[in-house]
Amino acid sequence: MLHFVVRRVLWAIPVLVVVSFISFVIIQLPPGDYVTAMVAEMRNNGEFVTAVQEEEIRTALGLNDPLLVQYVRWISAILLHGDFGQSFHWNAPVADLIWGRLGITLILSTLSLVFTWLIAIPVGVYSAQRQYSFLDYLFTVFGFLGKGIPDFLLALVLMWVGFAWLNMDVGGLMSPQYEGQPLSVAKALNVLGHIWIPVVVLATGGAAGLIRVMRANMLDELGKPYVETAYAQGLSERQVVWGYPVRVALNPFISTVGWALPALFSGDVITAVVLNLPTTGPLLLQSLKMQDMYLAGGFILILSVFTVIGTLLSDILLAWSDPRIRYA
Repeated sequence: MLHFVVRRVLWAIPVLVVVSFISFVIIQLPPGDYVTAMVAEMRNNGEFVTAVQEEEIRTALGLNDPLLVQYVRWISAILLHGDFGQSFHWNAPVADLIWGRLGITLILSTLSLVFTWLIAIPVGVYSAQRQYSFLDYLFTVFGFLGKGIPDFLLALVLMWVGFAWLNMDVGGLMSPQYEGQPLSVAKALNVLGHIWIPVVVLATGGAAGLIRVMRANMLDELGKPYVETAYAQGLSERQVVWGYPVRVALNPFISTVGWALPALFSGDVITAVVLNLPTTGPLLLQSLKMQDMYLAGGFILILSVFTVIGTLLSDILLAWSDPRIRYA
């Protein structure tokens, strides 16, 4: 196992270099660059910018340099100094913009992931144990609705419910009067009153899909001889189900850590935009729209690192949880 982990870590270095370069190139593939988008926005606001001024701005930002030179300058600053560069659009360090929103993003995403697993695992196990029961059919309907309803539509519905029925401010993570105020009990309670909407929205789709996966895996495991042997030894249903087949059926949950870890960082972009959440998702979307290459590149590089780490953790956890999987 140690040899496997070391080999994967060493392979991750060239993978991240290649991914960062490809991402940097893709960001600049659309016609124009950040200056083009900025000048178009200035002209829409009635400001006049000449072609000479446009070129001067482009030269000052280093956008006239060859693509490889821009990439080497950017990646060298990251590796040597941890400097992700300066955001053109926000005129602020990229690291400050990302880390400033990362805390809220991680809290929301972690709560959503925990909520998803707390729903999907017991419901999937129950549906498999009570196959074709009324509740099994009910959970199946929930699964179809959860996967079929877009997150942004569910967010709009819950915002309407919160505004019309619960008489609460919707959008954002707190009421306007608490913006910029120091942390207090009242502010914390206000945040808790707002945070349930994004958590429910983000967890619904994931829970609906994982319920079906858990149910299918449990049905496959419950019919195997080792389960019958465990029953024959006099173990209770709870001991048999949760001690053996559930452990094997959890493999898909463990294997998705590689996807869940970068998702914790990025969050759901569309949901965050609809709910006006101060997370990293809308910032990433804005950076791509404005071709803010250093900000977008920093996001994609960090997402790549999280993906590599998450995949490695998935492999290690799978080997730990399932004795049939070994990487010797």
